Amino acid sequence: MPEAEQAAALMATLRTVNEAANWVSAVAFEQGVPREYELRRHTYAQLKGRGLGAQAAQHTIKKVRDAYTTLKANIKAGNLGRPGSKRRQKAESKPIAFRPEAAQPYDDRCLSWQYDAQTVSIWTTTGRIRGVRFVCSADGLKILQQYRKGESDLIERDGALYLVATCEVPEAEEYEPGHFIGVDLGIVNIATTSTGYQAAGRGLNRRRTRERDLRGKLQKKNTKSARRRLKARARKEQRHVKNTNHVIAKRIVTEAEGTSAGIALEDLGGIRQRVRLRKPQRVTLHSWAFAQLGEFIAYKARRAGVPVVHVDAAYTSQTYCECGHVDKKNRVDQALFLCRNCGVVAHADRNASHNIAHRGAVVWNAGRESRVPATP
Repeated sequence: MPEAEQAAALMATLRTVNEAANWVSAVAFEQGVPREYELRRHTYAQLKGRGLGAQAAQHTIKKVRDAYTTLKANIKAGNLGRPGSKRRQKAESKPIAFRPEAAQPYDDRCLSWQYDAQTVSIWTTTGRIRGVRFVCSADGLKILQQYRKGESDLIERDGALYLVATCEVPEAEEYEPGHFIGVDLGIVNIATTSTGYQAAGRGLNRRRTRERDLRGKLQKKNTKSARRRLKARARKEQRHVKNTNHVIAKRIVTEAEGTSAGIALEDLGGIRQRVRLRKPQRVTLHSWAFAQLGEFIAYKARRAGVPVVHVDAAYTSQTYCECGHVDKKNRVDQALFLCRNCGVVAHADRNASHNIAHRGAVVWNAGRESRVPATP
């Protein structure tokens, strides 16, 4: 929450260091992307001449070198397409560019925190400015004061300035679970647990459809005001989905912690490549943030000491959890499960969550160390 003059100095600093980063990137591209030490030899003196402090110059060079390292890793992993593809050629044919408001790292030499006053002292191209106020939640301030470590990033987003601090929070000691809560992930129901909790996805899916239709109308209009409106709505849907996943993950982890249970999740890696769907269904599948929800559950569980296991999701929706009968016809539709062996009618997602919970207990028991006393 900087004052007007402070905000102007910080924004000017971001633009200056990112303009310098673009120049360093061009030098690196011309030199064949040398190692950081060699790149520093080519650019450090010139960066100092541009008005950057010693630490800011070092961080700018390192930021550029790290960006090329990431690009190389993405190319190697095939994330930019096959050799010769347009996307890959475009990435390899020109220097990496940095946005004017892109993040700039700060270490403790050029940024200091005053937690009691909730202010920071920070380096800018016009000199060091002190007493810059920041705001965060009470819990966030406590975590920041206890666990902040390493660099922080200054970033501008939608006209607001943020300091992104790295905090290394120790994990709680994992306890021995008495049972497992199975979590079935889906689109109609975002998450269904074996204990009865169900997070319906109707509202989220309706919002996604509305946002998608609105984007299409604005893109088709393509006027200046429409483009401005599109920019204003950017990332709005992502923030809503992220908040929804946080709420669901917290509910599941809190329930598991309160009952000394573990959490069993489906291993859905590669599902988008395996599943064959029609085009309208593909849009829904590719907007499904199941990986994000799984990550949120996993990291919240680590902080609480709740054991988490991932199990094979194969046939969990076609198997009755009581008798173990497997039949594709058991899954009548999205919500209805009818066992062809014993005739039991159940909710399909709830039945699948019980299967996941059972597999979680099996995986946990198979993976833990033997507790049989050693032979004398």
